[in-house]
Amino acid sequence: MATTAAPRQAEPGALERGAKRAMVRVRTMFGAPSLHASLLLGTTVFLVAFGLVMVLSSSSVESYTSSASFFSSFVRQAAFAAVGLAIMLIAARLPAAFWPRIAWIAVAGGIALQLLVFVPGLGVAIGGNRNWINIAGFSLQPSEFLKLALIVWMGMILTRKQKVIHGFWQAWVPIAPVAGLAIGLVLLGHDFGTVSIMAIVVFGALWFAGVRWWHLVLPVGILAVLAVPVILSSASRVRRISAFVQGCTNDDYWGPCWQQLHGTWALSAGGLFGVGLGNSRAKWNWLPAADNDYIFAIIGEELGLVGAVVVLALFGLLAWTLLRIVQQATRQMTRVVAGAAMVWIVGQALVNIAVVLGLLPVLGVPLPLISSGGSQLIATLAVIGVVLSLERVDNPAARGELEAADAEEPSAAAAKG
Repeated sequence: MATTAAPRQAEPGALERGAKRAMVRVRTMFGAPSLHASLLLGTTVFLVAFGLVMVLSSSSVESYTSSASFFSSFVRQAAFAAVGLAIMLIAARLPAAFWPRIAWIAVAGGIALQLLVFVPGLGVAIGGNRNWINIAGFSLQPSEFLKLALIVWMGMILTRKQKVIHGFWQAWVPIAPVAGLAIGLVLLGHDFGTVSIMAIVVFGALWFAGVRWWHLVLPVGILAVLAVPVILSSASRVRRISAFVQGCTNDDYWGPCWQQLHGTWALSAGGLFGVGLGNSRAKWNWLPAADNDYIFAIIGEELGLVGAVVVLALFGLLAWTLLRIVQQATRQMTRVVAGAAMVWIVGQALVNIAVVLGLLPVLGVPLPLISSGGSQLIATLAVIGVVLSLERVDNPAARGELEAADAEEPSAAAAKG
């Protein structure tokens, strides 16, 4: 007579241990953030809110001139901020394993998006740079999202090559061809400022991945040599660099020195405490890109040296927080992405501020999280979200809970045996 085996009973306590491990992982994903994550989130939100105030102040006159409304630029920027913050929070809640899975898709999509700037009728040139596309009345700067995709992709690649990263060719292949293609496409659009930022982001990612410094020296030298003909190929770049090197004269006032001089005058007019929020004179159509590339000049004019130092301190806090996340990370992906994000945001902020102060020639890069512009704001907030997602499962408290939960199963099995 055939017999059927009795159904196997679940091991006593196995379901409880499995449920506990699941709860730990849920708390890790949705629980309270760590101190560094809270600092990063708080500083980012404060910079965005401060940026909205300064965009409203710096753009009000030109907004009224162009659209008979003081608030049109501010409303548009506020909408971008709302979208960017939502994307940041969603990205922060995604599991860390999600980012390596989409890395190749992201970088391929970013390159494809960048190629659209060369499509007639779709690509748009602004200020001599063909780096925008116009879709249904909305302009988009693909290079900003290409930076984001490149960072996630480099994090995935450098994690897979972690054990062989100390070899020169292992460090640069396939980073060099893919990053070179991405940067080359932006360069074809003549956006040298964005190219410079993308280049330092690539080197930053390699540095935080643990690549030996002498493996970075040769590529830096090659890029420096290649930059010379690129700069000389543009009459506009030559004029700006000549004005920076030789200084501005009265003959140059109406030419390449106009923006730099009015930015300097705006800063000098601010004094220690500024002329007061909303009382800038430079924004009355004297200072080009007052709400974008030169918004730091308006901050210095209206809020004075105190306001300018506060902005520098906030970016310093952002840099410190991201560096602490890098230092405490045990996973290569977190180190690379957080380090590259720090180089992007803080490095671009320093370049922008140096340009306004006259320490660098005019490059045309915005002040992250503060300047007007939807693409740069959304992409910057998105990369912060990716860092928060990776940090959530890599901070010491989360690692301790997961390790304790994982250790319970062998301990229970040993006790039973």
